[in-house]
Amino acid sequence: MDPTRLIDPHGLAEPFLREWDDCSDSVVAHTSGSTGTPKEIRLLKSDMVASALATCRRFGIGSSSLLYMPLSASYIAGKMMLVRAAVSGARIQVVPPSLDPLPVPPVGRVALLPIVPAQADRFLASPYASMVDAVIVGGAPISAETEQALASSSAAVYATYGMTETCSHVALRRVGDPATPFEAMPVITFAVDPRGCLVIEAPAFSFRRIVANDIVELLTPTAFRWRGRADNIINTGGIKVVPEELESKLAPLLTGISFYITSRPSERWGSELVLVVESPDDFNRAAFMEAASHILPHRLLPKQIITLPTLPRTPTGKLLRRPL
Repeated sequence: MDPTRLIDPHGLAEPFLREWDDCSDSVVAHTSGSTGTPKEIRLLKSDMVASALATCRRFGIGSSSLLYMPLSASYIAGKMMLVRAAVSGARIQVVPPSLDPLPVPPVGRVALLPIVPAQADRFLASPYASMVDAVIVGGAPISAETEQALASSSAAVYATYGMTETCSHVALRRVGDPATPFEAMPVITFAVDPRGCLVIEAPAFSFRRIVANDIVELLTPTAFRWRGRADNIINTGGIKVVPEELESKLAPLLTGISFYITSRPSERWGSELVLVVESPDDFNRAAFMEAASHILPHRLLPKQIITLPTLPRTPTGKLLRRPL
């Protein structure tokens, strides 16, 4: 990367840039650990360049653009912002990671700002938010409440779909309506396997094809709606339940509250549904169940509600679902 294009007074990008400029054809990255123990993987630099070029093409990023990076270069989202700057010749402004994604004024108009959902409120409240053209949100699912708030921003805000193994996102969805499908990045197409899980076809990348563990509704070879994780499916009395779909229906009853659906063993049903809520123990279970009974059929109502003062999360804020 041209050092004159890097605005990094704290030297936060230096460790990654040294790795990027060495003689190796790959860099070290780590999976998030949201579906198991985090693991170290090696990503080919050629794949990272291909991903960066696709994003730059999608957002019109070039040598006259400014990128703003409020994420750690230890994770794939931060690494890829630096690669996007390197391949496009754009300037990049690097700031210490915090809940505030715009802690200092941008040195110009921002072409692309990556954030995680935990940074959304501070982004919307920032006096510099109007200087941002486009925002990509990743690392964890976006709540319905946060999505509606982000949709009111003057910036174009997109939810991302991807994983460390794909070198960042392979699809984007404009926030505002959860029913809006994810649309493929350039040179990416999609299919589904017999389970209904997404298959990512990426001929420009070394991995060529990745079978994900996400259940989707495939609309076209370049568009899908995400339903949930295959490894989260709960079989209760012969009914296969996608917890994320129940959670989206219950979200209006739990505005501002973190929660998830899990299960516990049941002699009668095999497994039965349990709601885990981040809340003091004075959570009004009776009022919630009464309201939920008007939204869900009786057989899909939680059989127990567990309250916890805090729910476990990954470093990017993604909830860690714990089986009971």
